Amino acid sequence: MKPLIRTAFALAFAASALPALAANDSPVGKWKTIDDKTKEVKSIVEITENGGLLEGKVLQVLKSEHGPHPLCTECDGERKNKPIEGMTIMWGLKKDGDEWSGGQILDPAKGKIYKVTLKLEDGGKTLDVHGYVGFSLIGRSQEWVRAE
Repeated sequence: MKPLIRTAFALAFAASALPALAANDSPVGKWKTIDDKTKEVKSIVEITENGGLLEGKVLQVLKSEHGPHPLCTECDGERKNKPIEGMTIMWGLKKDGDEWSGGQILDPAKGKIYKVTLKLEDGGKTLDVHGYVGFSLIGRSQEWVRAE
């Protein structure tokens, strides 16, 4: 292969890899939520960016104590008795250094809303989702695994 063709091929290959690399420095994408106790995949959540803020929506519930299409029976207000699939459960997060914070997350099983921070780990393959009330030192973390 001639040097010019080889260089053009290398540049084209590198350019095609850029979207995949860029996707791993942001939580935007699809994630498998993992149960902290059983380590089973519970659902697929898609995180999107809207006006510089991140939000997460449940695309699919894979494991539930309330059947294949559970409702948010413990929720209040407009979410009460609505399907969890399709529900926005996380909103208002903005980038803050190497994490995303300032948002809230809903635990549909309890119907409770918590403050939340997100931090990418393992080269963007996993996401530490930390929900808390009051101070972030007190709370619970859950590991989500990139589904893409």
